[in-house]
Amino acid sequence: MNLSYDYPVLGAFWTAMWIFLWVLWIILLFRIIGDIFRDDTLGGAAKTGWLVFVVVLPFLGVFVYVLARGKDMGGREVRHARARQQAFDDYIRETAGSGAGRGDEVEQLAKLSEIRSRGDITDAEFQRAKEKILH
Repeated sequence: MNLSYDYPVLGAFWTAMWIFLWVLWIILLFRIIGDIFRDDTLGGAAKTGWLVFVVVLPFLGVFVYVLARGKDMGGREVRHARARQQAFDDYIRETAGSGAGRGDEVEQLAKLSEIRSRGDITDAEFQRAKEKILH
């Protein structure tokens, strides 16, 4: 009993090809659905229309969506990634203590020190202003 003849190499190749294309199709479908929800230029009715079109007639809907709006999909993805990165960076700065509040304090103290070194304010005025900045 030799099983290799029951399923030839070409049959295995075509099976692998169809599985690959099916997975690729599912990924493309989810990317398009994500792009529909991510797009801020579309209103609610337009998003609903595209979503119904893509879900009810998936092959036709995906192809029409890619033809009609595919050019800007990459730009929307890049803008979304930059916004996420900026939010993450802001969170890290805030959490690490070197965010806007701490940076402003450092800048204000540096300016205050410069004013004192020029002799525009006294040491007592410097101390009061420094306490006000730090508290």
